[in-house]
Amino acid sequence: MKKDAWDWILANESMIIEASDKVWRLAELGLVEEKSSKFLAEILEDHGFIIEMGVADMPTAFIATYGKGNPTIGFMGEYDALPGLSQKPVPYQDPIEEGAPGHGCGHNIHGVTGVMGAIATKVVLEKHGLDGTIKFFGTPAEETYSGKVFMVRAGCFDGIDAVFSHHPGRFNVAGLGSSLAMNSAKFHFYGTTAHAAATPYVGRSALDAVELMNIGVNFMREHVVQEARVHYVIEEGGLQPNVVPDYARTWYYIRAPEREQVDQIYDWVLKIAEGAALMTQTKLKIEFIEGLSNELPSKGLSKLVIANMREIGAPEYTEDEMKFATEMAKTVSKEVKIEQLRASKRPGWEQLVEDDVHIDREIHDPWDEGIVWPGSTDTGDVSWITPTMEFQTATATLEAAGHDWQWTACCGMSIGHKSLILATKVIAGSAIELFTKPDLLKKIKDEHVEKMVGRKYKCPIPKDVRPPLEIAKKRALK
Repeated sequence: MKKDAWDWILANESMIIEASDKVWRLAELGLVEEKSSKFLAEILEDHGFIIEMGVADMPTAFIATYGKGNPTIGFMGEYDALPGLSQKPVPYQDPIEEGAPGHGCGHNIHGVTGVMGAIATKVVLEKHGLDGTIKFFGTPAEETYSGKVFMVRAGCFDGIDAVFSHHPGRFNVAGLGSSLAMNSAKFHFYGTTAHAAATPYVGRSALDAVELMNIGVNFMREHVVQEARVHYVIEEGGLQPNVVPDYARTWYYIRAPEREQVDQIYDWVLKIAEGAALMTQTKLKIEFIEGLSNELPSKGLSKLVIANMREIGAPEYTEDEMKFATEMAKTVSKEVKIEQLRASKRPGWEQLVEDDVHIDREIHDPWDEGIVWPGSTDTGDVSWITPTMEFQTATATLEAAGHDWQWTACCGMSIGHKSLILATKVIAGSAIELFTKPDLLKKIKDEHVEKMVGRKYKCPIPKDVRPPLEIAKKRALK
């Protein structure tokens, strides 16, 4: 049955690549991925899926459903781009449009692997008359506003037996590491303007409040768990020095390995902000932007994905592709490559440096069980609801750091295309095994039940917080 799915993918390879390239060219930011989401939804609809657009109060979020009965297997796909990463598919920096967005995290591939993996699985269910339901989740704004968390809160993932997701990476692996839970919030301070030289004593500086808050948070850092990450920017701080600023705003990310640790640190940050307002006689408004949970990886799904990846085999690369990778490597110093590989903790990374390798073709067993990676993802919240696996395939060169023009380039050319096809096959093959091996699915679900012992999911986004659509539109226009 898996061969039927893989044959469909092979027969439709050019269509799959063109779909990925189209999303790559559209390059829309989070919550405004209107053309990208519509395009992917229409592909699914053309292949017999029932579409529900605008779920969880997000116009670009959607669910596509095919089939009936159990089990219900989910497929996820992202399609948001990053600001300022427009880039032609060439191994040197050359934007298509200066300052425009680009797919510097490969979400053009992410979305299409989920879509096409779902369709290839549907082909098998239909051909062999199998019971079961396929659900594809179009998940917007992973980079900025945690679209999946709003979808989890709306109950979109309730009743799903397992979920597959693919993220472009530098390695072929289905990792078992976790991620940092996170809160994102903006702190608005309102004071009183005044002439900074003539009558500063009648003014109340909102910028003073921002600075005092930042100082307080920086003193707090010593007394939180060392794995925590707290970072901020001052978005607004006044217009000119001789005017006391009556408005200032700072934007914070607060991260930690466990959700309850984020809650504790965030509560402390709130108190610091309130103290800064008291000290400066300003008023404070807190705008909660997003919150997300740490990942709970599935060992059973990891084994399944790796087995399918090895059955398919890693891609072979042409001479032109290897030349592209070699030219790309020249844009990054050897020292940077070493630090990136060291940070990956990949076993034997030193040999990749020694042999001057630019694309990792190995298919790895996961080496990161028990590791908490320093990034955050809204996939974490899905993993609290149902067994979830977001695996990687090698999409970019080893020198590319991610969220950079190099990734945009790789994701729009044939190195990225080969990752796309491999991942699509892996998703379909793994899903078909769950549809046809009930004992395997039960074992994976039992593992998730055990993992949740002593844990209870609580949505990190308050009930009254809606998706920040207006913020997203203003940001996209800017």
